[in-house]
Amino acid sequence: MSTADLFVKIESLPTELRKELIDFLEFLLQRNKPRKEGPRRGGVPGLAKGRIVIADDFDAPLDDFKPYME
Repeated sequence: MSTADLFVKIESLPTELRKELIDFLEFLLQRNKPRKEGPRRGGVPGLAKGRIVIADDFDAPLDDFKPYME
C-alpha cells in the first residue's frame, strides 16, 4: 500500500476514528522507541545486616495446623 493510498483511507475516516487512529499511532511509536540503557541501580550488599532477625523456630510447625497434620 502506498502512502497516497494510506492518506486516502485516513481522509475517508470519520473524525472520531481519526482521533483513535492517532492515539494508536502514538502508542506504536512510543512502544517501539529505543530505550535508554543507563547504569543499573542495585542494592548495596550488607545494607540490612543486623536489621532482620529470623526466629530460631522459624521452620517449626505451627500449633494452629496440628489438627490438619494428624
